Amino acid sequence: MTSLPRYPEADRQQLVEEIHGRPVSDPYRWLEVAEDPRTAAWSAAQDELFAEGRASWSGRERLSGRLAELAAPGAVSRPVARGGRLFFTRRRPGQDQSVLMVVEGSVERVLLDPQAVDPGGATVLDSWKPSLEGELLAYQLSSGGTEQSVLRVLDVATGEVVDGPVDRVRRTPVAWLPGGRRFYYVRRLPGEDHYHRRVQLRELGTSPEQDAVVFGEGREKTQFYGVDVSPDGRWLTVSATAGTSPRTDLWLADLTLTAPDSPLLRPVQEGLDARTALSLRPGTGPADTVHLRTDREARRGRIAVSTPDELAAGRWHDLVPEDPEAVLEDLAVLDGPGLATPLVLVTRSRHAVSEITVHRLSDGEPLGTVPLPGPGTVGSLSADPLGGTEVWFGFTDHTTVPEVYRYDARTGRTELWARPEGTAPTAGVKSCQLTYHSHDGTPVRMFVVSPTGTPDRPRPTVLSGYGGFGASTVAGYSPHAIAWAQAGGVFVTACIRGGREEGEDWHRDGMLERKQNVFDDFDAAADWLVGNGWTTHEQLGIMGGSNGGLLVGAALTQHPEKYAAVVCMAPLLDMVRYELSGMGPSWRTEYGSAADPAHFANLLGYSPYHRVREGVRYPSVLFAVFDGDSRVDPLHARKMCAALQHASVGTGPVLLRLERGVGHGARPVSKGVELTADALAFLADALGLEVR
Repeated sequence: MTSLPRYPEADRQQLVEEIHGRPVSDPYRWLEVAEDPRTAAWSAAQDELFAEGRASWSGRERLSGRLAELAAPGAVSRPVARGGRLFFTRRRPGQDQSVLMVVEGSVERVLLDPQAVDPGGATVLDSWKPSLEGELLAYQLSSGGTEQSVLRVLDVATGEVVDGPVDRVRRTPVAWLPGGRRFYYVRRLPGEDHYHRRVQLRELGTSPEQDAVVFGEGREKTQFYGVDVSPDGRWLTVSATAGTSPRTDLWLADLTLTAPDSPLLRPVQEGLDARTALSLRPGTGPADTVHLRTDREARRGRIAVSTPDELAAGRWHDLVPEDPEAVLEDLAVLDGPGLATPLVLVTRSRHAVSEITVHRLSDGEPLGTVPLPGPGTVGSLSADPLGGTEVWFGFTDHTTVPEVYRYDARTGRTELWARPEGTAPTAGVKSCQLTYHSHDGTPVRMFVVSPTGTPDRPRPTVLSGYGGFGASTVAGYSPHAIAWAQAGGVFVTACIRGGREEGEDWHRDGMLERKQNVFDDFDAAADWLVGNGWTTHEQLGIMGGSNGGLLVGAALTQHPEKYAAVVCMAPLLDMVRYELSGMGPSWRTEYGSAADPAHFANLLGYSPYHRVREGVRYPSVLFAVFDGDSRVDPLHARKMCAALQHASVGTGPVLLRLERGVGHGARPVSKGVELTADALAFLADALGLEVR
């Protein structure tokens, strides 16, 4: 695009509120209301403006084609073993969504195909959970990107739906009781879109309105609940987390003492600054061993042992102690027939690279490691909860389409179990992990995907990150990074504070009053890339979504001179009012609340919308939002877009891409390809990358 477009009219109102004694301007408050005719007209004009810009991006169709090729191999998930059956999802080449499969012996068949349910592709499979016997399966579908799931149960043998629909669940956990006639789950109260959840007990074939409430009444409305049942049905565990807090309360009930609809829940931990999860094996009695995965007194995580009778008293003893340089991710117990000694497998992430170690279950003694294909990322471990000798796990890196491996503890061998059916054209790309230092001297890792693996010359570069909620940035198959590198650019992902790459302290160093550390880490990454010859400021773009959208929004307003282009997707940008829409109230433990004077000062200090200044040469900006987004309301991007279009004297455009019928999370592959193609084409146009 050679000249700036004429931006749609946006009434700039003189709205100023005094909050905690400080004046706060909000000139585009009216754009918060999507149904307002003025907003609708403004949005329609932005659609036209975006279409004009998109038509001028010369490399867009080539990028779309390459991204489609990189997505074409398909996908396969690790299996879940229940009752002699294996359940997993697979997306074959040419399919737009993954299909739920079941394997019985050597026979494989389709259980559920979302595309068959809705040929239009607006319905996605959010979650699924087979019963302990593998005879029934609870599954959840949602439409239009809303993530407002509806739960049903099907008979695995016939495929017939035998229970449901149950609404107001939104990806609830499902904890089956033995026999397959009842399960615990989490449901919201009537009229609630996000909050006031309750743990309930469901009996198949009855009205959901009759389901007994077993936990949650009278508690704070934003709490999320987890629920699980031991494989023999004796023990019920319930967890509660305030929003996205890193603290978890945990209770345990012995279901042999009371009816399942009235469990006597005893605290395992309450009010402690820690996350803890229990693992109970079949046949566990009150004085038998239970395993705990916890960061209590161990910010990188440890595995402890106790008994149901001693849990609340805090009599926990280390089985696998904390590793000072690696973060505990998962564990799996293998105690099936044929093993000389029962084992526990432990997954850790060492500076965002996965490893699996093998330990003796009785005393935690290290016995070796599980061989992996190389440095990369391992997902959760999957083993039969009723006892077995095998564990399945996924593996990927930046250029490897995710594969599934099976480890057999009887032989100590790791074998490929499944891989996608197609192949990906990943030639001409190298990836590496590098270390740089933030402005305060903190060492930070970054993943770099490039044509040569070295800073052979300054290249158009995209820097991305997330930095929040304890979500780790790890090596994973990245069609967007591969496509960019194959076109001659460099794609970088920084493992900045706010995530969990270095443990819970790493997360907390990037939340609440320390949020600026996240932005400083990202800014230091940009400086390092320029200073070490990978790129120049004129060739550097940034991209992020959701909390990562907040990240790049802060970057473009704190250091606009350092970037030539910004792609900001599903972002939080008005941090003074973020609690008033979407799932904002759930995030107070991460960001703070504007109702608190100290938190308010911090939020206002970095809120991107409030940092926009007239007459500043801002970079080219593309906002991407989704009308079905029930987590982050598109109002943030609308307001920020209007503010930048008014204020910027930069030479690049400020555009808004609104996609309809999708939301914050899962979507068909084809829609993901088109979104990414638009984002990369915009960046290529602004950064001077000629897409070949």
